[in-house]
Amino acid sequence: SINKPTTTKEFSMDRITQEAYYRQRVLKYAEKHGVTKAAERYGMSRKTVHKWKRRYDGTVESLKNRSRAPLHSPLKQSDWEIQLVQRYARKYPGDLLLGYEKAQKNGYARSYGCFKRTAAKFKPPEKKKRAHQNKPYERSAYPGQKIQMDVKFVPSYCVSNGRKYYQFTAKDECTRWTYREMYEEHSTHSACQFLLNLVRKAPFPIRMIQTDNGTEFTNALLVTRSKHKTLFEAALLEMGIAYHRIRIATPRHNGKVERQHRTDELRFYRHMRMYSLEDGRKQLAVYQRQSNDHIMTCLGMQSPNQVLAKYDGVMW
Repeated sequence: SINKPTTTKEFSMDRITQEAYYRQRVLKYAEKHGVTKAAERYGMSRKTVHKWKRRYDGTVESLKNRSRAPLHSPLKQSDWEIQLVQRYARKYPGDLLLGYEKAQKNGYARSYGCFKRTAAKFKPPEKKKRAHQNKPYERSAYPGQKIQMDVKFVPSYCVSNGRKYYQFTAKDECTRWTYREMYEEHSTHSACQFLLNLVRKAPFPIRMIQTDNGTEFTNALLVTRSKHKTLFEAALLEMGIAYHRIRIATPRHNGKVERQHRTDELRFYRHMRMYSLEDGRKQLAVYQRQSNDHIMTCLGMQSPNQVLAKYDGVMW
């Protein structure tokens, strides 16, 4: 007779062995009464009983579950590819898209999804945040239909002279084309000058500008000056560009340019050191020329310049 576990603890610790004993009991019954009778009694197919009979060599070990892992995986990543992913995943932990772009230049031919899944194995697990359900948003239909504009404070850790500087940023909703400039004043004069330069440098006509309610853009929230136009608002009115302000305390409505600021922090400011305004502007200009050639997941793994090229000849 087969000895059964006497305690619940023993049963839970030896579950795999118990399944093997059960299969052995089925085979002993089949040996006396036949495979068909055993299949009917224990509620299983004859094919399963025959499979256990072929595997059974007289020991319980032969009836335990075997590994179902494939013996050969022709599409499995090589050790070289895994090492390449690991290197760039550690080098760009907060920006895997840039790490994937660098890996491609070094011969990595897998998809971005494969790169992310492999990189996740070398990253400690994070606590899952509550999923935020956004309302459906209608994307701009053509370049220049709506430009999101905002200001980023230049991090103090990369400024050597201790002064404060500000990056004005404009991002097109349709193509994600981005323009940046650095100023030493957080004022409506700087915003106006940035707007004039943006209109000259943009490769498309601008129909609408969207900003938050900062005083560098508008006086709408100032009680004593709410009816007075700022230099920025006056310039928009003169050039015939529509102006839209987002709701108060809703920076997510300007989410595209806000997200760009985080990317600029990772890709530019964490790797630079500036000694003056002119030095910062020169370094930012180099980054500006390169940034619109980087691929983006929201554009189907294309760069803003590649998407913009599809609209050539139909914008003006």
